[in-house]
Amino acid sequence: MGHYDDLEVRSQDERGESLATALPRAVRRAKTAPFLARLLRQVEPEQIIDRAALAHLPVIRKAELSEAQRIRPPFGGLTTLKAHEFDHVFQSPGPIYEPGRRENDWWRLGRFLHASGVGRGDIVQNCFGYHLTPAGMMFESGARAVDAAVLPAGTGQTDLQVRAAADIGTTCYAGTPDFLKVILDRAAEMGETLSFTKAVVGGGALFPSLRQAYADQGIVTRQCYATADLGNIAYESEALEGMIVDEGVIVEIVRPGTGDPVGDGEVGEVLVTTLNPDYPLIRFATGDLSAVLPGTSPCGRTNMRIKGWMGRADQTTKIKGMFVRPEQVAALVARHPEIARARVIADRDGEMDVMTVQLESPADSVDAYVTSVADTLKLRGVIQIVAPGSLPNDGKVIEDRRSYD
Repeated sequence: MGHYDDLEVRSQDERGESLATALPRAVRRAKTAPFLARLLRQVEPEQIIDRAALAHLPVIRKAELSEAQRIRPPFGGLTTLKAHEFDHVFQSPGPIYEPGRRENDWWRLGRFLHASGVGRGDIVQNCFGYHLTPAGMMFESGARAVDAAVLPAGTGQTDLQVRAAADIGTTCYAGTPDFLKVILDRAAEMGETLSFTKAVVGGGALFPSLRQAYADQGIVTRQCYATADLGNIAYESEALEGMIVDEGVIVEIVRPGTGDPVGDGEVGEVLVTTLNPDYPLIRFATGDLSAVLPGTSPCGRTNMRIKGWMGRADQTTKIKGMFVRPEQVAALVARHPEIARARVIADRDGEMDVMTVQLESPADSVDAYVTSVADTLKLRGVIQIVAPGSLPNDGKVIEDRRSYD
């Protein structure tokens, strides 16, 4: 598989020279956005020429982004364009609002799809959501960048997904890691043979057993690490040794809760500086844990590698491809005065994510809570009524019991 462009194979000296130009430009551009202008008012862009200088800049956290958007909707003064100058405005749980543009593979997913062998001649069954959240458009943009056709399938409707895949002959699945298994299992029940040979996934952990299950059916699966705010951050190549950082971002691994870089191999929080001139986030804290993987990839790409997603630095947890945040659990409790405490548990049932919501309540039935759970957490799960005072007094409102080994 050839490389997407020459950026992927630059020498470390070339990367250093490029950074010395790109970083000041990014900081200068960021200072034209009202929120970032205040945050960086003491910063001279020409002095930010390398990672050491970047490490002295303040960190932007999700909570600050949310508060800024509340004060200055919809984007909190973090974009360099007005809302109407973007092509799309998206809403993610929180709610958090993100911008989007149609041209130039704005989220940079094309590089990942190319590394996954997707291109002209492929038809991508895009099972990421197109409603409100941006993942569907992110992968659509990436497919367009590599000249692949797209079936905008969206989420759910398994029988229709199978029917379309069989009739059209879609060759590549795009979506969360576990939904492909749902489609394949249903296809077997329906007696249909599907033509998937590739899968490009994100929005959840790709467990080794699931990757192998797909490989056993002739499907090569690759995953990326991307967010609605930042676009593609890192991606797998055929080498399958960690994830290669995208060429449009600068990744730092820092001690959680700080902006202090940790040593190579040490697990810490992922900070990302994006070189996107429309949305120039500087040292944005993802809340995700990872670590730098020393050396370069055997595939020939020379950028930094990280070990991939290794859990959350905070309690915010991704379940079925959607983030569940502590403030959403608080909103659930606030709706029902009789609930003393609540705890959301993420677990696995086979290869599927499952969510259990435990509520300390005197209620006899879960019926009163079904709608509230769906409305506040944006997901459906098992609801359990537990005795008041029975949940652990450990400060946790979200517990992830899944193993990532």
